[in-house]
Amino acid sequence: MGTDKVSNETPPRKNRPALDFKSATLYAIRVVLHAADTATLVDALRKRMSDAGAFFENEPVVVDATGIDEVIDWPTLLAALREHRLHPVGVIATGDQQEAARDAGLVAVDAGSPPVRPTATPSPDHDVPAAAIIPENAGKAADAGSPPQADAAGDGKAAPSALAASGAEDAPGPEASGGAQPAPAPAAMIINRPLRSGQRVYARDTDLIVIGVVSRGAEVIADGNVHVYGPLRGKAMAGARGDASARIFTTQLDPELVAIAGVYRVIETQLDAALQNKPAIIHLSGDSLQFESLGN
Repeated sequence: MGTDKVSNETPPRKNRPALDFKSATLYAIRVVLHAADTATLVDALRKRMSDAGAFFENEPVVVDATGIDEVIDWPTLLAALREHRLHPVGVIATGDQQEAARDAGLVAVDAGSPPVRPTATPSPDHDVPAAAIIPENAGKAADAGSPPQADAAGDGKAAPSALAASGAEDAPGPEASGGAQPAPAPAAMIINRPLRSGQRVYARDTDLIVIGVVSRGAEVIADGNVHVYGPLRGKAMAGARGDASARIFTTQLDPELVAIAGVYRVIETQLDAALQNKPAIIHLSGDSLQFESLGN
């Protein structure tokens, strides 16, 4: 007697296709090449991966060879990347370089330029409304039967002529101060919980604020600034798409790795006593990371 086979596959819904194409945003590391010699590239890769520990492991990689004219030994380079648990998925190149990369299995991609984040600047003094200063005899004038004029809407606010003495009329409005106002910056991403080992958070085009501990093995990444209100014990990367003005803030500095705009530092030993487990800020100066205490 035969037995019926039971399928574990979920049958597709009626009239629903078996697959769909949807847009996706891929976070990938760009490996920028500055030399064509294979041995030089492999040695540089080995050193960078040794310095970074496991920070870049298992990441998708786009190889940028736009600055190299001589055709690279792509099979050897790709094998070296995979040996370090990096996964090359695309190439940025032109001409013969692009064709050689395609023959090695890479897809040509156009990474383009990262969007420029709005710059935070203080408002000019003339854009800040001035406080109206009421003359000492203003009350006497009111008692004499000269009430302040109401505006055309009748909402009881003083008319513009009543503020002339304060200088408030000299402050130009949005129309007079130079046209359209700049677009507001995107809201920061706020994570109101601790992050455990193996967890990663990426704030695209904005700042990241973590309220809680970033444990060892956890990663916090932002295109803007990174704020950690708690112990920073894992990895933190600010300016992930090249913003060199981005910064890292924390109330308790004890990281495994920090990076800004691709410049990183692995923390293998304890920091200076003035920084270790203390409030601190990290910023980029030239090609080096600077650590500053926020303590008194």
